[in-house]
Amino acid sequence: MPFFTSKFSPKKSKIRKSTLSLTNEDLEELIHDNRTVKLQLGDSSAYFQNGTWRIDGIDHTYKGNQKLKTKVQELEEENNLLKLKLEILLNMLTKATAERLHPTELKLRKNEASV
Repeated sequence: MPFFTSKFSPKKSKIRKSTLSLTNEDLEELIHDNRTVKLQLGDSSAYFQNGTWRIDGIDHTYKGNQKLKTKVQELEEENNLLKLKLEILLNMLTKATAERLHPTELKLRKNEASV
């Protein structure tokens, strides 16, 4: 039994062989005439062109997101306006209630003072 080795030291793994096999036909299919790389994952596909990745259908998604963002902004503005209107109505109600109760309080005080 060796004294200078640890029981917990991991064993070295064997070198694995590559299972990827691309033929010239596969490479030609991936690289088009204008030197773009096509990558397809499931239903989505992307192209590497001029140093950037471009995803199919992203323009439609981007426009849809822009429409949704503008709609959200419009709804937020409408919500703020409605909150302001509610606050104004509550202030008017409070003022009207205070004015209505104020004369009856004056009468009660007069009655208490005269008694």
